[in-house]
Amino acid sequence: MPTANHTGVQRGAVADWAFNIVVLLFATSTIAQPFVIPTASMESTLMTGDHLIVDKMAYSPHDSVTGRLLPYSDVKSGDIIVFRWPVDIRETYVKRVIGMPGDHIRIEGKEVYRNGQKLTEPYVQHVDDRRIVFRDDFPSSLVPAEVYPQGRRMLAENVRDGELIVPQGHYFALGDNRDNSSDSRFWGFVPRENIIGKPLVIYWSYEAPTEDLTDYSMHHFLDVATHFFSKTRWDRTFKLLRSGS
Repeated sequence: MPTANHTGVQRGAVADWAFNIVVLLFATSTIAQPFVIPTASMESTLMTGDHLIVDKMAYSPHDSVTGRLLPYSDVKSGDIIVFRWPVDIRETYVKRVIGMPGDHIRIEGKEVYRNGQKLTEPYVQHVDDRRIVFRDDFPSSLVPAEVYPQGRRMLAENVRDGELIVPQGHYFALGDNRDNSSDSRFWGFVPRENIIGKPLVIYWSYEAPTEDLTDYSMHHFLDVATHFFSKTRWDRTFKLLRSGS
């Protein structure tokens, strides 16, 4: 009577686990990736503490095999994008595309004009009644100290007749919380190659301060363990995200 090959079974189990890990790593590095919103710059579209699934294949190049077989699209105005911050690509940001390559952009009294037409932006919130030069009237020759070198270069090279002209291969991105957002006004354009993907769904939303979301400390784990049910925003769980939403 043949005996069971326990070694073979163990090796099979190890192989199965290894295969699953490879698939998981492939999925998170190529197809989709979790991402947490650490600041209020996209409120109220995206809240601090929203945990997202980001579709990393949304903007697959059309000349790729997957780009021809699956319904991927180009970046569009109004898309919410996740991208590597041009100032430091180790950091990941999320903003909304406002200016496409070739677009002429200006902001006058908090209102955005693209190619001479005022945009209707139902997703934007304003939390500051003041009208501040550069933030609310853009572009401006009065450049505040918080503008990064990349933003200063953008202003020096891409402003014509009081409008910012978006160059090819780049995008102008703003936060929906327009009065409280570090965005393209301050650090320049988003290069196409920096774009990681677009958020698909909020799979969990938890009320937590920025410092807990940027540095997962023991305090944060204890807070979640203690207040998971009371601080979870259940009405935002599994909320789908769409362009213009």
